[in-house]
Amino acid sequence: MRGLSALVVATATLAGLSSASAQFRIAGDRGGQIGPYLQQFAMVRESGESVVIDGNCLSACTLVLGTVPRDRICVTDRANLGFHAAWNFASSGRPVYSPEGTQLLWEVYPSQIRQWIKRKGGLTPKMIFLRGRELTSMYASCSAPTRSAARDKARTATARNGGAQTLFAASSRQPL
Repeated sequence: MRGLSALVVATATLAGLSSASAQFRIAGDRGGQIGPYLQQFAMVRESGESVVIDGNCLSACTLVLGTVPRDRICVTDRANLGFHAAWNFASSGRPVYSPEGTQLLWEVYPSQIRQWIKRKGGLTPKMIFLRGRELTSMYASCSAPTRSAARDKARTATARNGGAQTLFAASSRQPL
């Protein structure tokens, strides 16, 4: 269970940081199961820390938008959010649409994200992407010092994922 291992990594990482010093950086996150992401982002919300989205945040990773307050999220010019309907594996091993999971995603997303998804045709099996000017019209751009935080002495709470710095290394190879 990669989700649980990431939760352990994130918890262990957070334990050594004061709330005044940590930033949570998300990059290269391909998503995974909804439940572990809701738990992980609830921890981030409770920590009081800000979130920097600095690359791919796909599938269940996008739940950060409805879990962490908007004023504590910023995006870099590399931020790329991907949304799609939820799915589970059938007994045959094939992915099947999950109406319950999709409804949960819908309920967690803030209204401006739901409106954007509606304009793009809704949550379907096809991934839709929010990035660039559309994204920065909804979320603050990170300042230059925030974008370089990993390179200077600012402390960031991250876990390793394939060599890329990400908040949660729990993402599975399959999107939700």
